[in-house]
Amino acid sequence: MASNMDREMILADFQACTGIENIDEAITLLEQNNWDLVAAINGVIPQENGILRSDYGGEPISGPAFDPSSHSAPAPASAPSSSSAFRPVMPSRQIVERQPRMLDFRVEYRDRNVDVVLEDSCTVGEIKQILENELQIPVSKMLLKGWKTGDVEDSTVLKSLHLPKNNSLYVLTPDLPPPSSSSHAGALQESLNQNFMLIITHREVQREYNLNFSGSSTIQEVKRNVYDLTSIPVRHQLWEGWPSSATDDSMCLAESGLSYPCHRLTVGRRSSPAQTREQSEEQSTDVHMVSDSDGDDFEDASEFGVDDGEVFGMASSALRKSPMMPENAENEGDALLQFTAEFSSRYGDCHPVFFIGSLEATFQEAFYVKARDRKLLAVYLHHDESVLTNVFCSQMLCAESIVSYLSQNFITWAWDLTKDANRARFLTMCNRHFGSVVAQTIRTQKTDQFPLFLIIMGKRSSNEVLNVIQGNTTVDELMMRLMAAMEIFTAQQQEDIKDEDEREARENVKREQDEAYRLSLEADRAKREAHEREMAEQFRLEQIRKEQEEEREAIRLSLEQALPPEPKEENAEPVSKLRIRTPSGEFLERRFLASNKLQIVFDFVASKGFPWDEFKLLSTFPRRDVTQLDPNKSLLEVKLFPQETLFLEAKE
Repeated sequence: MASNMDREMILADFQACTGIENIDEAITLLEQNNWDLVAAINGVIPQENGILRSDYGGEPISGPAFDPSSHSAPAPASAPSSSSAFRPVMPSRQIVERQPRMLDFRVEYRDRNVDVVLEDSCTVGEIKQILENELQIPVSKMLLKGWKTGDVEDSTVLKSLHLPKNNSLYVLTPDLPPPSSSSHAGALQESLNQNFMLIITHREVQREYNLNFSGSSTIQEVKRNVYDLTSIPVRHQLWEGWPSSATDDSMCLAESGLSYPCHRLTVGRRSSPAQTREQSEEQSTDVHMVSDSDGDDFEDASEFGVDDGEVFGMASSALRKSPMMPENAENEGDALLQFTAEFSSRYGDCHPVFFIGSLEATFQEAFYVKARDRKLLAVYLHHDESVLTNVFCSQMLCAESIVSYLSQNFITWAWDLTKDANRARFLTMCNRHFGSVVAQTIRTQKTDQFPLFLIIMGKRSSNEVLNVIQGNTTVDELMMRLMAAMEIFTAQQQEDIKDEDEREARENVKREQDEAYRLSLEADRAKREAHEREMAEQFRLEQIRKEQEEEREAIRLSLEQALPPEPKEENAEPVSKLRIRTPSGEFLERRFLASNKLQIVFDFVASKGFPWDEFKLLSTFPRRDVTQLDPNKSLLEVKLFPQETLFLEAKE
């Protein structure tokens, strides 16, 4: 069986030879051929391209071409079984042209993600150059972290790292100050909501723990969690790596100056002077210990600063495992933090990423998003008293292929059913979210049937449990059942995406129609208001005109009534006969006494609708403007006697 490192190399070579970029498809094909690279390639490459020899690192073996008719004949015992199955391959002919393999990197820096796509022939330094342009950070100030093989040089070729297609990295800038914020309180509140990954190295045993803490957690809480993992009491913990600003254990992580999103720390046991002195004596003197000294060691334990209770507590903690999850935990997130830390300490850091939060929050993350972003939910139910637990966790759940497949396609949530209180709590959640049938199925499971793996798919109105996988399975069977569930989910997801797109299209059409209707209403309202304003203006002008006409009519009537009576032709006094031509061509005729004032003529003309302030009265011989004459003079004085023809003309 190939080791994990060999499998990574085989997977990379298989993808390079076949051009298959889907890592899940490549793993499936390799597992079907028991990770035999040649057999897997021969199963993918068409027959006419030729068949590779099994010793693909050596020179091609010449031999007879493969004959289907002779395939059933037994091969000689001394000859390799595959010798007749290989067609000669000339070195100058390439079976498959090697296509450049593209690698996707998602690089996280503070609150920003940068996507980088490069060929596997590029170097790590080229990634940094792209990030320098995107993040405006000099390459010399940039630490690119997250490589599975540890720190790498800038000159390292990506192909040599045997990376999967999709990779997640993060950038640290310890030499750069954190960005300034316009509001310190707002920045602190944002940090309190962030999660910090603390990579803590236990110095004595050379072991790393990856612990997630919220920004609101205190340094004291971190040290207590480390005590649960290492059995080093808080007062005896000797730390390295805390920022200089972290001077108080009551300080929360958000304001302690830790690097985000990841910070490295080292912890060890603090040595007392008596311990240091005894260690130096042991190094300088070769003393053969006998069994009688055991009692003396415990009698002198007080000299080392360790009390009896602590000594026996350390001994007992080494003999029994810490619980995966605290009993009666008030906060599900805190319980899962302990579960993740204990799982890592037992089975290593290569394990599925367990979602930290309540089951309801997990539903929100997996189901209640857009159809394209939905994932299957995998619920892992742990039980420490089952004989299958250790094998299932170490060999199946922590297998790299399973971890990779779960990380890409699932949201994984876990719960420990070892304690009765935690079991009852989960059954209550199960009954509420999955129904009584699933809850009864889990309730009737025997201890040795655990652990269980529930595959759950979110639907429109309910959550459907697609599969319940028991602990007595294999890696291949587990992978096949995960892939089968993924196939069902993908079909449902495509329908949901189609329905969602159609719904969004309908909503877009409805929004467009509503917007058009709203604009139409606004246009109609604006038109109506403009018409109403126009009508109101016309009405106002009409009222003004009527008032002016009424006023003019009243003036005309008053002038008409004030005129002296027209004299008769046979009057004893001299009479002047005036003939006035209007602008329309009509003539006004009237007799006036020669002694009448010129104003009476003006009043007569105004009584006929031609006010003297708008019209002027002209004579022809001589041509003059009569309205410019003194209105108090008589007609005789202005020589409008005995008769005269005048013309009315509008003033300019």
